[in-house]
Amino acid sequence: MTRETTKLAVLFADIAKSTELYETIGDKNAQIQITSTLSLLSEVASNFNGVVIKTIGDEVMCTFPNSDCAMEAAKRMHMALDEISINNKKDFTPVNIYIGFHYGQAIIDGNDVFGEAANIAARMVALAQQRQTLTTEETAKSLSPTLQSSTRFIYKTTIKGISGETNIFECIWEQHDVTVMMDTSAATTLHKVKAHLKLQFQDQIIEVDESRPVLTLGRQKHNDLIFKGERVSRSHARIEHRKGRFVITDKSSNGTYVISEGKKNIHLKREETQLLGKGVILLGKKPDGDLSEVINFEIVL
Repeated sequence: MTRETTKLAVLFADIAKSTELYETIGDKNAQIQITSTLSLLSEVASNFNGVVIKTIGDEVMCTFPNSDCAMEAAKRMHMALDEISINNKKDFTPVNIYIGFHYGQAIIDGNDVFGEAANIAARMVALAQQRQTLTTEETAKSLSPTLQSSTRFIYKTTIKGISGETNIFECIWEQHDVTVMMDTSAATTLHKVKAHLKLQFQDQIIEVDESRPVLTLGRQKHNDLIFKGERVSRSHARIEHRKGRFVITDKSSNGTYVISEGKKNIHLKREETQLLGKGVILLGKKPDGDLSEVINFEIVL
């Protein structure tokens, strides 16, 4: 069997919180759900000139001839699952996914793919949050101008096997995020306005910005915002200003819910996500219960 080295875009898509799915709907139903989801993701990949290399557990690995096809497929994968949610199919419990891809050198060995592109793509999906697609600066630069305009730098990190730090880019696919990104870019470029995050909890109003970059939330008195709820951990969550972005990180046992306008509810559990636009945050409780300790947030330009 011969090996071939070529340039490809390698993409991984993982089902988020698959373990919780088994706990929620049972082993048999969860397996049916995961199989159905992977089948849908594979179908989307094929529609964008993709080749499904393999599915492992709750993950699908695909290759594409170029980075444009990979990014378009990633966007459509997220949207396809959202459309199922909207249609409310009784036999399909909607899930979120993590996606990571990279365009670079790959080794094709029979029906499998190895090499730099596969290794870096695997690292990208491991870094991604729910409903997020991550890639590298190198890959973002290889995109067509239209697609490149829908990417943004989010942070730097180190990747095993690569010297120095790698710039990580997010591929924006939700219209709300695209609007916020464009509005933020215009405000910063034309008016040099620095955004700040305004939070309101009961009669307290606190702002997070460059001068106050960190806010802690929880039951213990050392926190900036203190909560009495039984489901709130001692040190429950942390909000940070990171180079113009506002990120909330859950550190609790019961999780944190983030509800933004125009977006699906996000349940964080030892994870983080970027706050966009405006919405509400709930610590340790679902949004269908008592909302007396809800935190309202808004990014103000």
